[in-house]
Amino acid sequence: MTELAPNHHADYRQFSGVFGYVAGLTMIIGRGADARLVTRIADLDEGDHVLDIGCGPGTAVRLAARDGVRLTGVDPAEPMLRLARLLTRLRRPGGRIEWVCAGAEDLKLPDESVTVCWSLASVHHWPDLDGGLSEVHRVLTPGGLFVALEKRTEPGAKGNASHGWTGQQAEAFGAMLTDHGFEEVEVADHDLARRRVVVVTGRRELSRSGR
Repeated sequence: MTELAPNHHADYRQFSGVFGYVAGLTMIIGRGADARLVTRIADLDEGDHVLDIGCGPGTAVRLAARDGVRLTGVDPAEPMLRLARLLTRLRRPGGRIEWVCAGAEDLKLPDESVTVCWSLASVHHWPDLDGGLSEVHRVLTPGGLFVALEKRTEPGAKGNASHGWTGQQAEAFGAMLTDHGFEEVEVADHDLARRRVVVVTGRRELSRSGR
């Protein structure tokens, strides 16, 4: 069997209209463990500016906001962002939060403007992996950290069970990070209660003069 690409659900039904709100509500439950894991990996401090690509209803953004960092949540689905704004107003997590309607391939942020970028259960939906990684590289500061988290899936999985990465897909994405100028690329499995995830991390290379 030919292994599917890391963005094997790029043509998945868009999170728009009523479907988008329903999907967003389901994402509120059970994603806290993912958010806690990426914030721990990122080891944030008050000087960080975090970008969450495919932020959905904003669970990870609100969790990280408790550390007093600056955050930007980006999602191409407006229903997700409406939920994110509403929940943020209700829960008042603190921090400095901005929401932007955009996709991974056109982030609408300035060059070298974020120190940490993560994407939780989103990369397997990106329409253009090369375009998305080029944008992540562009907006990260030299040495900035990128974290991609996906549910660990089994080869040949179908339906909802296929929404994530096999080990081979995670390794393939790690190789793409290297091709796009990221260093210290690592692929690691994590067990989160009833959910197993795979995390790929890499840092934007320092400028040539800094090497």
